[in-house]
Amino acid sequence: MKAEELFEGDYSLDEKQVWARSGQKAVRKYRCSGGRRNGRVVSSISSCYSPVDIKKRMTLKRTKAKQGKRMARVARKTKRINPVSKRIQRLNKASK
Repeated sequence: MKAEELFEGDYSLDEKQVWARSGQKAVRKYRCSGGRRNGRVVSSISSCYSPVDIKKRMTLKRTKAKQGKRMARVARKTKRINPVSKRIQRLNKASK
């Protein structure tokens, strides 16, 4: 029996592997192709279809309301300056 046969309906098990940062290391993660986290990069495929933690969602919503522009500025700087981020961008472009 295949895994696709177990999941009937809207599920798809063709998540692509991508490179992502975890601290200062480049690691392999998955880009969700279905579920609530469609398009998001996650560390395990099972988290694409796991339920949303409401408390974490509300905490992030409050944090973004307070410091959203600052968070975006820091993220842009990291992606532009950090050597690991630059390497990840090259690796993901090469795998397309």
